[in-house]
Amino acid sequence: MRRRLVPAAALLPLALLLTACGGNSSASTGTGTDGQGSVTLNVGDQKGGSEAVLRAASELKNLKYKIKWSTFTSGPPLLEAVNAKAVDVGGVGNTPPVFAAGAGSDISVVAAWHGTSKGDAILVPNGSKLTAPDQLKGRSIAVAQGSSAHFQLVASLKAAGLSPADVKVKYLQPADALAAFTSGKVDAWAVWDPYTSQILETKRGRVLTTGDGITNGLTFQVAAPTALRDKKKSAAIKDYLDRLRRAQEWVYDHQDDWAKVWAKDTGLPYEVALASVKRSNSSRVAVAVDKPLVASEQQIADAFTRLKLIPKKVDFARFIDTRYNGGLPPSTTPARG
Repeated sequence: MRRRLVPAAALLPLALLLTACGGNSSASTGTGTDGQGSVTLNVGDQKGGSEAVLRAASELKNLKYKIKWSTFTSGPPLLEAVNAKAVDVGGVGNTPPVFAAGAGSDISVVAAWHGTSKGDAILVPNGSKLTAPDQLKGRSIAVAQGSSAHFQLVASLKAAGLSPADVKVKYLQPADALAAFTSGKVDAWAVWDPYTSQILETKRGRVLTTGDGITNGLTFQVAAPTALRDKKKSAAIKDYLDRLRRAQEWVYDHQDDWAKVWAKDTGLPYEVALASVKRSNSSRVAVAVDKPLVASEQQIADAFTRLKLIPKKVDFARFIDTRYNGGLPPSTTPARG
């Protein structure tokens, strides 16, 4: 069968929905999940994120609390909402908490998943003459500032003997970066899945390098300390995290089913969703928020401090809470293959 290609014009609205890790964007609110009891847990989510996977895995049944969902287009504003106590808990990538910590935000990392970084990639157009990361010197690269892709770019350049000063970094959110990439206005694009799968499946580019073996592959749930100090909300957060962990296990065994749900929820073509699930989404393993995790995130913080993108040294250990670790494997546990 001939693969259905998605034209660039059709990709742009999707990019507005899926800015999963970077940028300054607002939230949409008003949706809720019914439950029992007087406690309402305010949860920050992203399109096709926690609510979708919990619903797909049938993990939103028999709740003893209610959930009010706020859907954000990116990690940084979600953490701004956590800091403002408008959100009790929400999911982000490995870099937004570092920038939030650098800004002195009142946040606590309470849960983590370790996955592959194969979906975090530096992409180049099909006709590009670039074949290796060290050839990026002097080239223009689009990336969302403060996103997981931002650190992946920094780490990939370092591995190639380069620094951000050796390239022309263009801070663009995914909608603008996608347009710039497909129109040839930038030489490369540092981004994450499902954008990586979107470009590859529509034959609009290829991978120059990935974050596999370079970045830590961590994603987080981050909570407001005020919610953690509330006995009822703290108990609700524990139950919520347990459900998320079970839902992720469900994804591993039901990749096709999850891809169908994800495609419907986000507007992704099914083939793109399935490629992203197989490349990145199904590999995640719930792990403990532990000392190796802190050390790994501290390296990210220190890298951005050296680049003067974070104004002062961050002590990342001050921004974690280990109360929900019980029985989880260490953060160094390999992702599923």
